Amino acid sequence: MNIVVEVSPEVEAQLKAEADLHGMELPKYAGKILEERKHRYATGTGILKPGDVEAMTQAMTLGSENMPVLPPEATERASFYEDRW
Repeated sequence: MNIVVEVSPEVEAQLKAEADLHGMELPKYAGKILEERKHRYATGTGILKPGDVEAMTQAMTLGSENMPVLPPEATERASFYEDRW
């Protein structure tokens, strides 16, 4: 696959220097960099399936049954800025 990427002359020079250091042509070196980093890119579809939200909610709230129940005043705006009133 061919991909065209525009970079600044400075970035091109730096990549060219690194490619030369590794004894590779610039396009091959850029491809190698992308291959090495492919595991860092998101691979999900972004589409939730039935039950996904329920499973995520359960995972996020695991252990929260032991948390104290706070009075309504605890989440009012004034309670966050007591020293400014």
